[in-house]
Amino acid sequence: MLETSVRLLRLLSLLQARPGWGGAELAERLDVTTRTVRNDVERLRILGYEIHSVTGTAGGYRLGAGTAMPPLLLDDEEAVAVSVSLHAAASGSVTGIEETSLRALAKVQRMLPSRLRHRIEAMRAATVSVAGRGPTVDAGTLTTIAAAIRDRERLRFDYAGHDGTASLREVEPHRLVHTGRRWYLLAWDGDRDDWRTFRADRVRPRSPNGPRFTPRTPPGGDAAAHVMRGAASTAYRHPARVRLHAPAEAVADRIPPAAGLLTPLDPGDGAAGCLLETGSESLHDLAGFLGSLGVPFTVLETPALRAHLRELAARYAAAADGPATDGAAADGPAEHAEQAEKAQEAPR
Repeated sequence: MLETSVRLLRLLSLLQARPGWGGAELAERLDVTTRTVRNDVERLRILGYEIHSVTGTAGGYRLGAGTAMPPLLLDDEEAVAVSVSLHAAASGSVTGIEETSLRALAKVQRMLPSRLRHRIEAMRAATVSVAGRGPTVDAGTLTTIAAAIRDRERLRFDYAGHDGTASLREVEPHRLVHTGRRWYLLAWDGDRDDWRTFRADRVRPRSPNGPRFTPRTPPGGDAAAHVMRGAASTAYRHPARVRLHAPAEAVADRIPPAAGLLTPLDPGDGAAGCLLETGSESLHDLAGFLGSLGVPFTVLETPALRAHLRELAARYAAAADGPATDGAAADGPAEHAEQAEKAQEAPR
């Protein structure tokens, strides 16, 4: 009885993992015969699970909607509460669990009966969140993308570029990345033969999805780092690359993940410290953020930021050259200007 119970749970887990399974595939995964699989499917049906089956060489098994959860484990009110809570977490209200919550939400929503989906949609329509500062993304769009990533199916969608130009795209979706301000989709674009990053709020999925694909390895093996590097150069009006003259571990706790990408530099290359790729909608805010880190830095890009820092340096030097109130002689303007220029000098 114990072996049968464990096998039934494993079978149920496999049926929940993807839309359809062949009988031979399930038998291989469970290390049993196809006859045992048929018997186990009947046992699950007796327990209340709706499992569809198709005979023949192209046949298989599919778990019906509304039956993925064990009977009486979650009642209607509990299922609604779980879905709404996962949606709130996926929207960024709980830091650090957005992606996990989104994967769970995609699984739960796919299995909910229609009567509960209508109730959840009504609750979402009546709820307004002010948790995030970035553009909002429809939950249906996020779950559609997440399902395509889970099922390894090509995704077709209409995409609005930053200049408003619309285009039809078909990609192999790899990961959804949440930066704290925006959602991004990292995907392989076969038409352009390269990786592309799409803002999820500009994606309008089309149905049905395309054929299944074999996942590729993202650039550098790190989807989040690749997206953050691209976001730092395209998501902001004023992107910047700055060398911080301090070890990465010394400043990492002062730079939130959404603020930019921090990369240690190899001392062997003659570049001490670390590289920060960041940006802002305002040069003034960007300068204030860099100054708040409390470490020396050199601006590598862009010229506009260097010019703004020189302007601020001159303004601060002039303020410091005001009348001394303690009887001490103030430094001359020329000395302040020279110090400010040296402090903010960067490669051109």
